[in-house]
Amino acid sequence: MASSASNSGTPSGPELLSEILSRIFAARGIGRRQDRLRLERAWANVAGTEFAEYTRVAGLKRQVLEIEARSAVLVQELTQFHKRRLLQALRQALPNVTIADLRFRVGVW
Repeated sequence: MASSASNSGTPSGPELLSEILSRIFAARGIGRRQDRLRLERAWANVAGTEFAEYTRVAGLKRQVLEIEARSAVLVQELTQFHKRRLLQALRQALPNVTIADLRFRVGVW
């Protein structure tokens, strides 16, 4: 009993290159790296020379962008005086990324 390609679940024709590349990128995490680079560039632009040198993107988890700062004093300043402005600027810089909140913490690097 012979089975045809359509019955076996295999494609009957050539695959689209975009589908193949999409699977490769996903398997190697390339899309995530590109997303990370976009976040880092946007943060550096929004933070400006005043804060970019002393902070870095730690990650984006559940729509909360986590930023590490080199000191507790800087974390307090960012949280108390600059958070709202920075969040608004990030949302404008990254319209296709949902950022619900910013969280600052002390980090060592």
